[in-house]
Amino acid sequence: MALWILRACFLLVAIGLGVSFISTSTTTGDLESSSRWVVWTVFAIFVVGALVTIAADISIKSKRIDMISSVYFGLIVGFFLTYIVSTALTPLFGMFDHNAIINGASPDQIRGWVVSFLGAAICYSCISLLWQTKDDFRFVIPYVEFSKDVKGLKPYVLDTSVVIDGRIADIINTGVIDNPLVMPRFILAELQAIADSGEKMRRAKGRRGLDVLDKMRNNDQIDLKVYDRELPEMLGQPVDMKLLMLARHLEGKVVTGDYNLNKVAKLQNVPVINLNEIANSLKPVFLPGERIRIRIVKAGEGAGQGVGYLDDGTMIVIEDGKGQIGNEVDITVTSMLQTNAGRMVFGKYG
Repeated sequence: MALWILRACFLLVAIGLGVSFISTSTTTGDLESSSRWVVWTVFAIFVVGALVTIAADISIKSKRIDMISSVYFGLIVGFFLTYIVSTALTPLFGMFDHNAIINGASPDQIRGWVVSFLGAAICYSCISLLWQTKDDFRFVIPYVEFSKDVKGLKPYVLDTSVVIDGRIADIINTGVIDNPLVMPRFILAELQAIADSGEKMRRAKGRRGLDVLDKMRNNDQIDLKVYDRELPEMLGQPVDMKLLMLARHLEGKVVTGDYNLNKVAKLQNVPVINLNEIANSLKPVFLPGERIRIRIVKAGEGAGQGVGYLDDGTMIVIEDGKGQIGNEVDITVTSMLQTNAGRMVFGKYG
């Protein structure tokens, strides 16, 4: 509601400026018809310009404070540098006669054109530089500093394994994760190399990872961006170390399914999210004595044991179940075992 009040006030100000222009123009006396047309055209430009500005503001729904801050800060620095350049050029143009005409223009006019062009070029360069390096620093703005620790603002840096796995896209679609996702350029290059591999299985995994990335990129609900820059200290480092360095630099977390990378990240005090640990934590918990129904699919390693699986892949070892292979039976849970590979359930038939 407050935003619409602001827009209405802006429109009223534009109309007021147009009316003021008309009043000022008509106080000088009777205007010719052509002059009246110009006056009313200017009034229409004020009003239409305000409406176009409001429409553009409404149409651009996703506004990022870092991009807007880059524009503001870039313009401030650009104007300041332009003022310095203009001051430096003043003695140069002072050498010319101010009454002289150079190709139909006076030295003051040429100076104004040169300074205007240099000012536009400097402002463009400042804004472009800030946009391209915005991930390497943070503006000291009260709003940003206050919000930087709020959940959902710290980036999640994706590893090759988690992209190939594909579950990250399904997890994000549930709405549980709203953090921005970062795909480093060197990880993308590694994924492309896997997709171009001569080994059939490895090539299939790489192409699956690229399909998952394309799926997330086309989802408007997912904030995914490719990080192109590499830090100087990354030079000569393996991919896993580059990933950890980037996560520490961005103050984010590494998302992986690699057990070894997970351990290395914890040793280096880099926050890490392991999708396998998340999946294991979401598997059902059974208490000893609880009855469940399971299909026995094969024989176990022990004498008389049978093996079955839950829908989530949890393996269940059933005592005295070997004779019921291929049948769905009711078993009694005896214990559970948590391993690095997942969770195992032990039960007894009968």
